[in-house]
Amino acid sequence: MDEVQAFLEAVSSKGLATGRIRGLLHILIGRRISKSDGTVISTGLTWRQLAALLKQAKFNKDHVHELGADPDALAPRDREKMWYVAIGLAKVDSLEAMAQADQLVPLIETLGYTVGPSPSNLSASAQSASKKKKQ
Repeated sequence: MDEVQAFLEAVSSKGLATGRIRGLLHILIGRRISKSDGTVISTGLTWRQLAALLKQAKFNKDHVHELGADPDALAPRDREKMWYVAIGLAKVDSLEAMAQADQLVPLIETLGYTVGPSPSNLSASAQSASKKKKQ
C-alpha cells in the first residue's frame, strides 16, 4: 500500500488528477499499476482501501466538485467516509471514467508507471451501452 500511496502523491504533486478524477479512481480500482521496471504496485483496490489511501495521502478534497458533490456536505468530519461516498458518486464503471482514464495513462507513464488496460467486462459492457445509444 505504501507504493500506491507514493503513486497517489506523484499524481497529486503533478496535478494530473485535476479534471480527471473519475479516470484516476477508475485506474486505482480496476486496472493494474506497475513501475516501469515491472514491479506491480496494485492489481486494483476496493473502495474502502482506496478511500483510506486518499485520506492518508491527504488528497485534495476539492476534487469531489468534479463529481457534482460538495466536499463539506459529504461527512465533513470523516475524510475516509467522504472519499468512500465520492467514489460511489464517481461512476467508475462509466464510459466517461474509462475515457478519462485513457487520457490519464500517457501522463502517468511520464512519472515512471505503467497502467494496464480496462477490465474486459467493463470494455464489453461499455461498448454494448454505446451501441444501444446509437440505435
